[in-house]
Amino acid sequence: MKVFPDKLPEALSRKLPPVVIVAGDEPLQHMEACDAVRAAARAQGIEEREVLHVEANFAWGRLRESAASLSLFASSKLIELRLGSNSLGQEGAKALKEHAEQLQGSDDVLLISMGKLDYRQQKSAWFKALDKVGLFVPVWPVDIARLGFWLRDRAGRHGLNLDLDAARLLGERTEGNLLAADQELQKLALLLPPGARVGPAQIAGGVESSARYDVFTLMDACLKGERARVSRIMAGLRGEGVEAPIVLWALARELRTLLSLHQHLDQGQSFEHACKAQKPAIFDKRRPAYQQAINRLPLKRLHKLLLFAQRLDLAIKGASPLPAWDGLHDLALTLAGGRGLLAELPSSYRVG
Repeated sequence: MKVFPDKLPEALSRKLPPVVIVAGDEPLQHMEACDAVRAAARAQGIEEREVLHVEANFAWGRLRESAASLSLFASSKLIELRLGSNSLGQEGAKALKEHAEQLQGSDDVLLISMGKLDYRQQKSAWFKALDKVGLFVPVWPVDIARLGFWLRDRAGRHGLNLDLDAARLLGERTEGNLLAADQELQKLALLLPPGARVGPAQIAGGVESSARYDVFTLMDACLKGERARVSRIMAGLRGEGVEAPIVLWALARELRTLLSLHQHLDQGQSFEHACKAQKPAIFDKRRPAYQQAINRLPLKRLHKLLLFAQRLDLAIKGASPLPAWDGLHDLALTLAGGRGLLAELPSSYRVG
């Protein structure tokens, strides 16, 4: 059964399941979800704990051995299987499916900690077998539109009364890095009295920018038309030393996806069908962003942007005088519905 991180403690208080799968790449929520399972196990009287780190050539028989062995002083134990981003492989999938089938009468709890599970993996036999008897906790990054509200609620945990404007500013300075945001809230809680009201001025004066950006965050901002955010992310990527070809790859991929969507729509297909026809398919959560981009960018403009991307590829390889990073910013900003920064260049270099 699927349970989101904020509802996990409540679900565990009702019944401690034999299996909990915590999957995702957001560190803070992932860590706290695993901590909640450990706390629930202790409250249930489970004191013994064994941690198995899955690495290359991991012997999956260790899981079976761990489940079969107990100390002299315990009748049950918490087994933590830490996969990280490692793949299960056929042997791992078989071992987990067998574990699910042998849970009858066992008081053990298996906590599986792993990276993000895609839709295909959630349809696998091993996942269905475990999900049937346990909890699945998907850990997603907090969407930028919800981040201010999330941080405002989070501040309440630390005894702070955070203004929504202050929460949004904190989110802007720590975007994509919830661990850093929570650390800032903890520092404020130490400096201020309980229940203190925190405004934007205190955030601006006391919080260093610790935003963590990647090209996927950039694509999200481009599709949604968030121009100021696009410029901020581009500056962050460049400052963090992200390679220009990676940024260009991501931008060109989205351009091709939007062109493909346009072509399907021009053939009379519905937007939903056009999204499903993409490889990989565009999931429901991302479809509104693509719809915004399609409405904003006609087919002719997308073709011009793709040509501009080709010129940028030459610039990155040193075969064109076009300034690569300024050009990438121009491309991203125009994709988001803004005006590029290369107006001083010859018209042959500019985005049309």
